[in-house]
Amino acid sequence: MSLENFLNHTCNIYHAREEQKSPGYGLPASPSFYYPEEPDVAEQECHFGVRSQSVTITQTQPVNIMDAKIKLTLPIGADIRLNDKIVDCKTGLEYTAEQPVDVRGHHLFAYIKKIGEEKML
Repeated sequence: MSLENFLNHTCNIYHAREEQKSPGYGLPASPSFYYPEEPDVAEQECHFGVRSQSVTITQTQPVNIMDAKIKLTLPIGADIRLNDKIVDCKTGLEYTAEQPVDVRGHHLFAYIKKIGEEKML
């Protein structure tokens, strides 16, 4: 099976940006990080490797908490960086990327982490 056939999902990648921002009241500016509105890489071919033991959902009121660590596989040359925001194009779920790993110049993978509230569909 070729890598192109394995990459059956798409995702948007947002790189973290830094700006100097003052909280006001005469305080000095300090670095603040944000993600842009438009993705830096749109509809990147990828594969979300979700294993059932890597996802836990805790029932709370008023919403459930999802904690997941997922392996994201990308083709070589994909522009993914530490702390990038990854959005699954199919589900709209948002993740944060850990340090990407180059696998012998063949493909990239990065573990992506999600901790957050899941709203009802």
